[in-house]
Amino acid sequence: MKLDTKSFATKMDKLIAGYESELDTIRVGRANPNVLSKIRVDYWGTPTPVNQVGEVKVADARTIIITPWENNMLKVVEKAINESDLGIPPQNDGKCIRLSFPALTEEKRKEIAKQVMRMGEDAKVAIRNVRRDANDKIKAMKKSSEMTEDEQKLSEKDVQTLTDNYIAKIDKITEQKNKDVMSI
Repeated sequence: MKLDTKSFATKMDKLIAGYESELDTIRVGRANPNVLSKIRVDYWGTPTPVNQVGEVKVADARTIIITPWENNMLKVVEKAINESDLGIPPQNDGKCIRLSFPALTEEKRKEIAKQVMRMGEDAKVAIRNVRRDANDKIKAMKKSSEMTEDEQKLSEKDVQTLTDNYIAKIDKITEQKNKDVMSI
């Protein structure tokens, strides 16, 4: 009986989705509302994402406008953005908050590209950890005589093929993000 790799593929899919959502929070020189996804504001005692206390829209290629549904949230949102690692000073006009994204310098782009590469390597390590778990399960099944040696070899080959496919996906996603970062 060969190992069913569906559950391991599902874990790898989740890792890829997490990696992509993490990459969405990286600033690439143009306005992207996803950079706000990690910023939380205190809304009636509950840490709440910025996009749940107001409308977040992209006005142009370099500007995001945040319009809180409640006026008293303007200062709270402004403070949360200032305290975050976003690096963009919010401009409060009394009705909404504007975030103007400056063009990234070549040095900053290279720094961000390195960060993306590190995140890609971390994602690959996570995929390899899932592979290790699958191989451990294969060895346990072989030891308990649930599979023959041939089935073990086939299962290990299937797991390696699955791993290689997901690593290739991560490489492709990382390459695309770096292309976005480096384009002016």
